[in-house]
Amino acid sequence: MEQVSVRYIVHDVDAAIGFYVHSLGFTEVMHPAPGFAMLTRGALRLLLSAPGALDAKGAPGGGGRAMADGTMPAPGGWNRFSLQVRDLTAEVARLRAAGVRFRSEVMPGIGVVQVVVEDPSGNPVELFEPLLPEAAHHVIQNGDV
Repeated sequence: MEQVSVRYIVHDVDAAIGFYVHSLGFTEVMHPAPGFAMLTRGALRLLLSAPGALDAKGAPGGGGRAMADGTMPAPGGWNRFSLQVRDLTAEVARLRAAGVRFRSEVMPGIGVVQVVVEDPSGNPVELFEPLLPEAAHHVIQNGDV
C-alpha cells in the first residue's frame, strides 16, 4: 500500500501521540527523539514535529527547524486531513466524552456529513461519514474509528 505523509507541527509530541493513538486509532511507528514521532493509520503516515526540536544527538533538525529567516513553524491553521468513519454520530459522542475539542459541529458536506476536531496543539482533523458511494474511500480498514 502506498503511503501519503502529512507533517503536523505540535507543541507537545507526547500529548499528540496520545491523542492520535487513543482517540483516532493511529499506530506509533517511531518516537526517536522528544520532538519527533511517526504514526500511521492505513495509507496515512503522520509526522509530528515540535517547533525547535532537536534530533537524538541534540542538533536542530526536522520539520520543527527554524526557517532561514528565523521563523519558527507553529501549529494550527485550517489545512487538514480527513478520516472516514462508519458512524459519525457515535464517534462524536465518544470523542466528546473523552474531552476532545471540537472546532465545528456536525455539518453537511458535499456527499458527506463531517465535523472538525482539534488535536492537543489545535491542529484540525476532519472526520466524515459518506452519504454517497462516490464520497467513500474504497475500503474501510479494520482500524478505522
